[in-house]
Amino acid sequence: MHRGGFITFFLIIAGISLLLDWYVFNGLKTLTAGWALARARQAGTWGYLVISVGVTLVFMLGVSSFTTAKGMTPVHEWVLSIFLTFLITKIVFVLILFLGDIGRFFYGIVSNIIKPKGKVIEPFFPARRKFISEAALLVAAIPFAGFFYAMFKGKYDFKLHKQTLYFDDLPDAFDGFTITQISDIHSGSFDNTEAVQRGIDLAKAQKSDLFVFTGDLVNNAAWEIEPYIDRFAQMKAPYGQFSILGNHDYGDYIQWNSEEEKAANLEKLKQQHKALGYRLLLDENVEIEKGGQKISLIGVQNWGRSFIKLGDLDKALKGADKDAFKILLSHDPTHWEEKVRFNPTTIHLTLAGHTHGAQFGVEIPGLRWSPVQYRYLDWAGLANEKNRYLYVNRGFGFLAFSGRLGIWPEITVITLKKTAV
Repeated sequence: MHRGGFITFFLIIAGISLLLDWYVFNGLKTLTAGWALARARQAGTWGYLVISVGVTLVFMLGVSSFTTAKGMTPVHEWVLSIFLTFLITKIVFVLILFLGDIGRFFYGIVSNIIKPKGKVIEPFFPARRKFISEAALLVAAIPFAGFFYAMFKGKYDFKLHKQTLYFDDLPDAFDGFTITQISDIHSGSFDNTEAVQRGIDLAKAQKSDLFVFTGDLVNNAAWEIEPYIDRFAQMKAPYGQFSILGNHDYGDYIQWNSEEEKAANLEKLKQQHKALGYRLLLDENVEIEKGGQKISLIGVQNWGRSFIKLGDLDKALKGADKDAFKILLSHDPTHWEEKVRFNPTTIHLTLAGHTHGAQFGVEIPGLRWSPVQYRYLDWAGLANEKNRYLYVNRGFGFLAFSGRLGIWPEITVITLKKTAV
Protein backbone atom coordinates (compact mmCIF):
# COMPACT_ATOMS: atom_id res chain seq x y z
CA MET A 1 0.00 0.00 0.00
CA HIS A 2 1.44 3.41 -0.96
CA ARG A 3 1.79 6.12 1.67
CA GLY A 4 -1.35 8.04 0.68
CA GLY A 5 -3.48 4.90 0.76
CA PHE A 6 -1.94 3.89 4.07
CA ILE A 7 -2.84 7.21 5.68
CA THR A 8 -6.35 7.22 4.17
CA PHE A 9 -7.00 3.74 5.56
CA PHE A 10 -6.03 4.73 9.09
CA LEU A 11 -8.01 7.96 8.92
CA ILE A 12 -11.12 5.95 7.99
CA ILE A 13 -10.46 3.70 11.00
CA ALA A 14 -10.10 6.80 13.17
CA GLY A 15 -13.45 8.09 11.87
CA ILE A 16 -15.13 4.80 12.74
CA SER A 17 -13.61 5.05 16.21
CA LEU A 18 -15.20 8.46 16.75
CA LEU A 19 -18.62 7.13 15.70
CA LEU A 20 -18.24 4.29 18.19
CA ASP A 21 -17.48 6.86 20.89
CA TRP A 22 -20.94 8.35 20.43
CA TYR A 23 -22.59 4.96 20.95
CA VAL A 24 -20.42 4.12 23.97
CA PHE A 25 -21.07 7.55 25.48
CA ASN A 26 -24.83 6.94 25.38
CA GLY A 27 -24.40 3.50 26.89
CA LEU A 28 -22.36 4.97 29.75
CA LYS A 29 -25.07 7.61 30.34
CA THR A 30 -27.53 4.77 30.99
CA LEU A 31 -25.02 3.07 33.27
CA THR A 32 -24.31 6.18 35.38
CA ALA A 33 -27.86 7.58 35.45
CA GLY A 34 -28.49 6.34 38.97
CA TRP A 35 -25.24 7.57 40.48
CA ALA A 36 -25.84 10.07 43.27
CA LEU A 37 -22.82 12.29 42.67
CA ALA A 38 -23.00 14.48 39.58
CA ARG A 39 -19.21 14.62 39.37
CA ALA A 40 -19.02 10.83 39.28
CA ARG A 41 -21.58 10.74 36.47
CA GLN A 42 -19.59 13.29 34.50
CA ALA A 43 -16.33 11.38 35.06
CA GLY A 44 -17.96 8.19 33.87
CA THR A 45 -19.32 9.73 30.67
CA TRP A 46 -17.57 12.93 29.66
CA GLY A 47 -14.31 11.74 31.22
CA TYR A 48 -14.40 8.65 29.05
CA LEU A 49 -15.24 10.72 25.96
CA VAL A 50 -12.35 13.13 26.49
CA ILE A 51 -9.84 10.31 26.98
CA SER A 52 -11.05 8.17 24.08
CA VAL A 53 -11.36 11.03 21.60
CA GLY A 54 -7.97 12.28 22.75
CA VAL A 55 -6.41 8.88 22.00
CA THR A 56 -7.97 8.93 18.53
CA LEU A 57 -6.76 12.47 17.80
CA VAL A 58 -3.19 11.65 18.88
CA PHE A 59 -3.33 8.58 16.64
CA MET A 60 -4.57 10.67 13.68
CA LEU A 61 -1.72 13.17 14.18
CA GLY A 62 0.84 10.37 14.32
CA VAL A 63 -0.31 8.45 11.25
CA SER A 64 1.43 10.77 8.82
CA SER A 65 4.87 9.91 10.21
CA PHE A 66 4.48 6.12 10.18
CA THR A 67 6.14 5.83 6.76
CA THR A 68 8.80 8.53 7.05
CA ALA A 69 12.52 7.84 6.85
CA LYS A 70 12.49 6.42 10.38
CA GLY A 71 9.27 4.45 10.01
CA MET A 72 7.43 3.38 13.13
CA THR A 73 9.42 4.09 16.28
CA PRO A 74 8.50 2.59 19.68
CA VAL A 75 6.56 5.81 20.39
CA HIS A 76 4.50 5.31 17.21
CA GLU A 77 3.87 1.69 18.17
CA TRP A 78 2.66 2.69 21.62
CA VAL A 79 0.28 5.24 20.09
CA LEU A 80 -1.04 2.65 17.65
CA SER A 81 -1.32 -0.01 20.36
CA ILE A 82 -3.27 2.17 22.79
CA PHE A 83 -5.56 3.28 19.95
CA LEU A 84 -6.19 -0.37 18.98
CA THR A 85 -6.86 -1.24 22.62
CA PHE A 86 -9.56 1.42 22.84
CA LEU A 87 -10.93 0.54 19.40
CA ILE A 88 -11.35 -3.19 20.09
CA THR A 89 -12.78 -2.48 23.53
CA LYS A 90 -15.32 -0.06 22.02
CA ILE A 91 -16.30 -2.56 19.34
CA VAL A 92 -17.01 -5.22 21.98
CA PHE A 93 -18.96 -2.74 24.14
CA VAL A 94 -21.03 -1.57 21.16
CA LEU A 95 -21.78 -5.12 19.98
CA ILE A 96 -23.26 -6.06 23.37
CA LEU A 97 -25.15 -2.78 23.56
CA PHE A 98 -26.44 -3.16 20.00
CA LEU A 99 -27.76 -6.67 20.70
CA GLY A 100 -29.59 -5.25 23.69
CA ASP A 101 -30.98 -2.41 21.58
CA ILE A 102 -32.29 -4.87 19.00
CA GLY A 103 -33.94 -6.81 21.80
CA ARG A 104 -35.67 -3.78 23.28
CA PHE A 105 -36.85 -2.65 19.84
CA PHE A 106 -38.60 -5.97 19.16
CA TYR A 107 -39.87 -6.04 22.73
CA GLY A 108 -41.52 -2.66 22.10
CA ILE A 109 -43.18 -3.90 18.92
CA VAL A 110 -44.47 -7.12 20.47
CA SER A 111 -45.68 -5.30 23.60
CA ASN A 112 -47.85 -3.00 21.51
CA ILE A 113 -49.23 -5.78 19.33
CA ILE A 114 -50.39 -7.91 22.23
CA LYS A 115 -51.18 -5.09 24.71
CA PRO A 116 -54.40 -5.53 26.76
CA LYS A 117 -57.37 -3.39 25.79
CA GLY A 118 -57.22 0.07 27.28
CA LYS A 119 -53.52 -0.08 28.14
CA VAL A 120 -51.43 2.96 27.26
CA ILE A 121 -49.39 2.44 24.09
CA GLU A 122 -45.75 1.72 24.87
CA PRO A 123 -42.95 3.35 22.85
CA PHE A 124 -41.62 1.13 20.10
CA PHE A 125 -38.12 1.75 21.45
CA PRO A 126 -38.30 1.39 25.28
CA ALA A 127 -35.61 2.92 27.46
CA ARG A 128 -32.33 0.98 27.55
CA ARG A 129 -32.07 -1.23 30.61
CA LYS A 130 -29.13 -0.55 32.91
CA PHE A 131 -28.07 -4.18 33.11
CA ILE A 132 -27.37 -4.22 29.34
CA SER A 133 -24.87 -1.41 29.77
CA GLU A 134 -23.40 -3.20 32.79
CA ALA A 135 -23.02 -6.42 30.79
CA ALA A 136 -21.41 -4.52 27.90
CA LEU A 137 -18.92 -2.88 30.26
CA LEU A 138 -18.07 -6.19 31.93
CA VAL A 139 -17.45 -8.01 28.65
CA ALA A 140 -15.51 -5.09 27.16
CA ALA A 141 -13.22 -5.04 30.19
CA ILE A 142 -11.79 -8.40 29.11
CA PRO A 143 -10.06 -7.25 25.88
CA PHE A 144 -9.14 -3.94 27.54
CA ALA A 145 -7.27 -5.70 30.35
CA GLY A 146 -5.85 -8.30 27.96
CA PHE A 147 -4.37 -5.73 25.60
CA PHE A 148 -2.73 -3.83 28.41
CA TYR A 149 -1.24 -7.08 29.73
CA ALA A 150 0.06 -7.77 26.22
CA MET A 151 1.77 -4.37 26.07
CA PHE A 152 3.27 -4.27 29.56
CA LYS A 153 4.09 -7.94 30.12
CA GLY A 154 3.32 -10.27 27.23
CA LYS A 155 5.70 -8.90 24.62
CA TYR A 156 8.73 -9.88 26.72
CA ASP A 157 7.30 -13.09 28.20
CA PHE A 158 9.80 -15.34 26.40
CA LYS A 159 8.87 -19.00 26.03
CA LEU A 160 11.14 -21.92 25.26
CA HIS A 161 9.84 -24.39 22.66
CA LYS A 162 11.67 -27.69 22.36
CA GLN A 163 11.22 -30.11 19.46
CA THR A 164 12.92 -33.45 18.80
CA LEU A 165 12.93 -34.66 15.19
CA TYR A 166 13.88 -38.14 13.98
CA PHE A 167 15.49 -38.93 10.62
CA ASP A 168 16.57 -42.21 9.06
CA ASP A 169 19.44 -40.64 7.11
CA LEU A 170 20.86 -38.32 9.76
CA PRO A 171 24.63 -38.90 9.98
CA ASP A 172 25.49 -40.81 13.15
CA ALA A 173 27.81 -38.06 14.40
CA PHE A 174 24.85 -35.63 14.48
CA ASP A 175 22.61 -37.85 16.60
CA GLY A 176 21.56 -35.52 19.43
CA PHE A 177 22.78 -32.36 17.65
CA THR A 178 20.96 -29.27 18.95
CA ILE A 179 19.99 -26.05 17.19
CA THR A 180 18.79 -22.85 18.86
CA GLN A 181 16.66 -20.70 16.56
CA ILE A 182 15.39 -17.19 17.04
CA SER A 183 13.62 -15.12 14.41
CA ASP A 184 12.12 -11.67 13.82
CA ILE A 185 14.12 -9.65 16.33
CA HIS A 186 12.66 -6.37 14.99
CA SER A 187 15.14 -4.38 17.06
CA GLY A 188 13.54 -1.04 16.11
CA SER A 189 10.52 -1.90 18.26
CA PHE A 190 12.31 -2.62 21.55
CA ASP A 191 11.61 -0.33 24.50
CA ASN A 192 13.08 -2.32 27.40
CA THR A 193 16.73 -3.32 27.08
CA GLU A 194 16.83 -5.44 30.23
CA ALA A 195 13.75 -7.39 29.15
CA VAL A 196 15.44 -8.10 25.81
CA GLN A 197 18.49 -9.36 27.70
CA ARG A 198 16.30 -11.87 29.56
CA GLY A 199 15.36 -13.41 26.22
CA ILE A 200 18.99 -13.48 25.11
CA ASP A 201 20.00 -15.14 28.39
CA LEU A 202 17.33 -17.80 27.94
CA ALA A 203 18.66 -18.58 24.47
CA LYS A 204 22.27 -18.68 25.70
CA ALA A 205 21.34 -21.01 28.55
CA GLN A 206 20.36 -23.73 26.06
CA LYS A 207 24.04 -24.19 25.10
CA SER A 208 23.09 -25.62 21.72
CA ASP A 209 25.56 -26.90 19.13
CA LEU A 210 24.39 -24.43 16.47
CA PHE A 211 22.70 -21.03 16.55
CA VAL A 212 20.56 -19.72 13.68
CA PHE A 213 18.64 -16.48 13.13
CA THR A 214 15.94 -16.56 10.46
CA GLY A 215 15.47 -12.94 9.42
CA ASP A 216 14.00 -9.51 10.19
CA LEU A 217 16.82 -8.12 12.30
CA VAL A 218 15.28 -4.63 11.99
CA ASN A 219 11.96 -3.03 11.13
CA ASN A 220 13.39 -0.91 8.34
CA ALA A 221 16.80 0.69 8.87
CA ALA A 222 20.20 -0.75 9.73
CA TRP A 223 20.81 1.67 12.62
CA GLU A 224 18.00 0.06 14.65
CA ILE A 225 20.17 -2.90 15.70
CA GLU A 226 23.15 -0.79 16.76
CA PRO A 227 22.19 -0.41 20.46
CA TYR A 228 21.80 -4.17 20.73
CA ILE A 229 24.81 -5.51 18.80
CA ASP A 230 26.84 -6.30 21.94
CA ARG A 231 23.87 -8.13 23.43
CA PHE A 232 22.88 -10.31 20.46
CA ALA A 233 26.56 -10.96 19.79
CA GLN A 234 26.49 -13.02 22.98
CA MET A 235 24.78 -15.76 20.98
CA LYS A 236 27.59 -18.26 20.48
CA ALA A 237 27.60 -21.93 19.56
CA PRO A 238 30.42 -24.46 19.02
CA TYR A 239 29.44 -25.06 15.38
CA GLY A 240 28.78 -21.42 14.56
CA GLN A 241 26.14 -18.74 14.25
CA PHE A 242 24.30 -18.33 10.93
CA SER A 243 21.65 -15.91 9.71
CA ILE A 244 19.51 -14.86 6.75
CA LEU A 245 17.56 -11.76 5.70
CA GLY A 246 13.81 -11.24 6.14
CA ASN A 247 11.42 -9.03 4.20
CA HIS A 248 11.84 -6.08 6.59
CA ASP A 249 15.63 -6.09 6.27
CA TYR A 250 15.53 -4.69 2.72
CA GLY A 251 14.09 -1.32 3.78
CA ASP A 252 11.07 -1.56 1.49
CA TYR A 253 8.53 -0.07 3.90
CA ILE A 254 9.87 3.46 4.42
CA GLN A 255 10.88 6.39 2.25
CA TRP A 256 14.49 6.82 1.10
CA ASN A 257 16.06 9.86 -0.51
CA SER A 258 17.45 7.69 -3.29
CA GLU A 259 17.91 4.08 -4.37
CA GLU A 260 21.61 4.50 -3.55
CA GLU A 261 20.76 5.39 0.05
CA LYS A 262 18.50 2.35 0.32
CA ALA A 263 21.21 0.06 -1.12
CA ALA A 264 23.78 1.51 1.30
CA ASN A 265 21.43 0.73 4.18
CA LEU A 266 21.24 -2.91 3.10
CA GLU A 267 25.02 -3.16 2.82
CA LYS A 268 25.38 -1.68 6.27
CA LEU A 269 22.90 -4.24 7.63
CA LYS A 270 24.93 -7.06 6.11
CA GLN A 271 28.02 -5.74 7.89
CA GLN A 272 26.10 -5.66 11.13
CA HIS A 273 25.41 -9.38 10.81
CA LYS A 274 29.18 -9.77 10.70
CA ALA A 275 29.56 -7.54 13.77
CA LEU A 276 27.07 -9.79 15.56
CA GLY A 277 29.27 -12.77 14.75
CA TYR A 278 26.66 -14.26 12.40
CA ARG A 279 27.58 -15.75 9.04
CA LEU A 280 24.95 -14.26 6.73
CA LEU A 281 23.88 -16.78 4.09
CA LEU A 282 22.79 -15.16 0.82
CA ASP A 283 21.53 -17.95 -1.46
CA GLU A 284 24.40 -20.21 -0.49
CA ASN A 285 25.29 -23.24 1.59
CA VAL A 286 27.96 -24.26 4.07
CA GLU A 287 29.02 -27.62 5.48
CA ILE A 288 28.81 -28.32 9.18
CA GLU A 289 31.29 -31.04 10.11
CA LYS A 290 31.25 -33.20 13.21
CA GLY A 291 33.12 -36.42 13.88
CA GLY A 292 34.25 -36.67 10.27
CA GLN A 293 30.68 -36.42 8.94
CA LYS A 294 28.87 -33.45 7.40
CA ILE A 295 25.47 -31.87 6.97
CA SER A 296 24.56 -28.97 4.66
CA LEU A 297 23.21 -25.71 6.04
CA ILE A 298 21.50 -23.63 3.33
CA GLY A 299 20.38 -20.02 3.56
CA VAL A 300 18.27 -18.03 1.10
CA GLN A 301 17.26 -14.42 0.83
CA ASN A 302 13.62 -13.62 1.45
CA TRP A 303 11.08 -15.42 -0.71
CA GLY A 304 7.44 -14.87 0.17
CA ARG A 305 4.18 -15.49 -1.64
CA SER A 306 2.99 -11.95 -0.86
CA PHE A 307 6.32 -10.26 -0.18
CA ILE A 308 9.71 -9.78 -1.79
CA LYS A 309 10.89 -12.74 -3.87
CA LEU A 310 14.68 -12.63 -4.00
CA GLY A 311 15.57 -16.04 -2.62
CA ASP A 312 17.10 -18.42 -5.19
CA LEU A 313 16.95 -21.97 -3.86
CA ASP A 314 18.62 -23.50 -6.92
CA LYS A 315 21.57 -21.14 -6.52
CA ALA A 316 21.74 -21.85 -2.81
CA LEU A 317 21.92 -25.60 -3.44
CA LYS A 318 24.81 -25.36 -5.91
CA GLY A 319 27.82 -27.27 -4.66
CA ALA A 320 25.91 -29.07 -1.93
CA ASP A 321 26.15 -32.86 -1.91
CA LYS A 322 22.82 -34.07 -3.29
CA ASP A 323 22.80 -36.93 -0.75
CA ALA A 324 23.70 -34.74 2.24
CA PHE A 325 21.36 -34.13 5.14
CA LYS A 326 20.08 -30.59 4.51
CA ILE A 327 18.75 -27.82 6.73
CA LEU A 328 17.35 -24.69 5.07
CA LEU A 329 16.99 -21.24 6.59
CA SER A 330 14.17 -19.37 4.81
CA HIS A 331 12.34 -16.49 6.47
CA ASP A 332 8.84 -16.85 5.02
CA PRO A 333 7.05 -20.23 5.50
CA THR A 334 5.23 -19.83 2.17
CA HIS A 335 8.59 -20.59 0.53
CA TRP A 336 8.44 -24.06 2.04
CA GLU A 337 4.80 -24.45 1.03
CA GLU A 338 5.38 -23.53 -2.62
CA LYS A 339 9.02 -24.30 -3.43
CA VAL A 340 10.63 -26.55 -0.85
CA ARG A 341 8.40 -29.40 0.28
CA PHE A 342 7.95 -30.81 -3.24
CA ASN A 343 11.40 -29.85 -4.55
CA PRO A 344 13.28 -32.63 -6.41
CA THR A 345 16.12 -32.14 -3.93
CA THR A 346 15.25 -33.42 -0.47
CA ILE A 347 15.55 -30.72 2.17
CA HIS A 348 15.03 -32.45 5.48
CA LEU A 349 14.29 -29.45 7.69
CA THR A 350 13.35 -25.83 6.97
CA LEU A 351 13.49 -23.19 9.69
CA ALA A 352 11.34 -20.07 9.19
CA GLY A 353 9.66 -17.20 11.05
CA HIS A 354 7.89 -14.14 9.64
CA THR A 355 4.30 -14.66 10.84
CA HIS A 356 4.81 -13.74 14.54
CA GLY A 357 1.70 -15.88 15.05
CA ALA A 358 0.00 -12.47 14.61
CA GLN A 359 1.23 -11.75 18.18
CA PHE A 360 -2.29 -12.67 19.23
CA GLY A 361 -4.14 -15.94 19.57
CA VAL A 362 -4.85 -18.98 21.70
CA GLU A 363 -2.58 -21.98 22.12
CA ILE A 364 -3.90 -24.37 24.74
CA PRO A 365 -4.45 -28.15 24.68
CA GLY A 366 -7.28 -28.84 22.26
CA LEU A 367 -7.45 -25.30 20.85
CA ARG A 368 -4.99 -23.49 18.61
CA TRP A 369 -6.16 -20.32 16.89
CA SER A 370 -4.75 -17.06 15.58
CA PRO A 371 -6.12 -14.67 12.94
CA VAL A 372 -2.91 -15.24 10.98
CA GLN A 373 -4.10 -18.78 10.16
CA TYR A 374 -6.45 -17.30 7.56
CA ARG A 375 -3.44 -16.09 5.60
CA TYR A 376 -0.79 -18.73 6.28
CA LEU A 377 -1.21 -22.47 6.09
CA ASP A 378 1.70 -23.00 8.48
CA TRP A 379 1.94 -20.11 10.93
CA ALA A 380 3.64 -21.47 14.05
CA GLY A 381 5.33 -24.66 15.19
CA LEU A 382 5.95 -27.85 13.25
CA ALA A 383 4.64 -28.99 9.86
CA ASN A 384 5.52 -32.19 8.01
CA GLU A 385 5.13 -33.28 4.40
CA LYS A 386 6.44 -36.82 3.82
CA ASN A 387 9.22 -36.41 6.37
CA ARG A 388 10.20 -32.95 5.09
CA TYR A 389 9.80 -30.75 8.11
CA LEU A 390 9.09 -27.06 8.55
CA TYR A 391 9.40 -25.27 11.86
CA VAL A 392 7.94 -21.75 12.11
CA ASN A 393 9.31 -19.71 15.01
CA ARG A 394 6.79 -17.31 16.58
CA GLY A 395 9.34 -14.51 16.70
CA PHE A 396 11.59 -12.95 19.33
CA GLY A 397 10.37 -9.37 18.93
CA PHE A 398 7.21 -7.58 17.86
CA LEU A 399 6.08 -5.11 15.22
CA ALA A 400 3.40 -2.40 14.97
CA PHE A 401 1.34 -3.65 17.94
CA SER A 402 3.66 -3.21 20.91
CA GLY A 403 2.50 -6.35 22.63
CA ARG A 404 1.77 -10.06 22.53
CA LEU A 405 -1.20 -11.93 23.90
CA GLY A 406 -1.49 -15.71 23.79
CA ILE A 407 1.29 -16.02 21.20
CA TRP A 408 4.37 -15.31 23.26
CA PRO A 409 7.92 -14.50 22.03
CA GLU A 410 9.84 -17.68 21.29
CA ILE A 411 13.25 -19.28 21.57
CA THR A 412 13.30 -22.63 19.77
CA VAL A 413 15.57 -25.58 20.48
CA ILE A 414 15.50 -28.42 17.96
CA THR A 415 17.23 -31.71 18.64
CA LEU A 416 18.11 -33.94 15.70
CA LYS A 417 17.94 -37.66 16.37
CA LYS A 418 18.85 -40.70 14.34
CA THR A 419 15.92 -43.06 13.96
CA ALA A 420 16.68 -46.29 15.78
CA VAL A 421 17.05 -49.26 13.46
